[in-house]
Amino acid sequence: MYTHAVLARRAMRFAHDEEGAQVVEYALIIAVVSITLVLALGDSTTGLTSKATSFLSRIGTCFTSSTC
Repeated sequence: MYTHAVLARRAMRFAHDEEGAQVVEYALIIAVVSITLVLALGDSTTGLTSKATSFLSRIGTCFTSSTC
């Protein structure tokens, strides 16, 4: 059985652990850069911009409504 002090130390260690947050930050950066590249290169490729816009619109719908 854990004592209050042991649980408090483990909670403090968990609160100070930032490794998971860094992974999420890197994933968000990669996602933004990828979307930007797709949209920028879409001007030179026929139909790619409309497909990317449609895809992003569907993602927005999935996040804001109960149906995808």
